[in-house]
Amino acid sequence: MKESEIPEKLFVTHSEEADKVVAEAVRQELLKRKKLGLSASAWRDGKVVIVPPEEIPVSEIEPEPIERIKQ
Repeated sequence: MKESEIPEKLFVTHSEEADKVVAEAVRQELLKRKKLGLSASAWRDGKVVIVPPEEIPVSEIEPEPIERIKQ
């Protein structure tokens, strides 16, 4: 798809779906790091901090399926 073919408000129209996809990708990565015993980085009080695996706040419960964007 050429850039000129992308609908003008595509990202505004589908921002909720995009947010859900990004949130699920982050959840999966944090869960993987926690299970492997790896730390994660986070932004807290204006600073980057290292979060040990036992303190990574992540749910193992999968959220509702994300609907595909209809074109």
